[in-house]
Amino acid sequence: MKKQAFPWIALSLGLLVMVTLLGAGALRPADEHALPLLTMLIVDEFGFFLTLIGAIVGINGLSKGSVRISLLITTLACALLAAGFLLLGLRLWPGGFPAL
Repeated sequence: MKKQAFPWIALSLGLLVMVTLLGAGALRPADEHALPLLTMLIVDEFGFFLTLIGAIVGINGLSKGSVRISLLITTLACALLAAGFLLLGLRLWPGGFPAL
């Protein structure tokens, strides 16, 4: 697998994980979650690390001179999704982050 293909895979899987978490009620009150809290935290952490590594691999690919607009957009999307997973994880953690 080429290195520039990983950010695409990370973005695709990250979006799937985010949709799954939101569908399981990650933004709803704690008594309305469809999955146990620990399961949602582990899945959120997996999504965070996956998209963070996708952003890092994309940045490395961009720094080696292969600047393509598609790789740039994918790298930025991975970075934004990683930030979203971080905020969602803080929100899920009991007493970690207030509801918006």
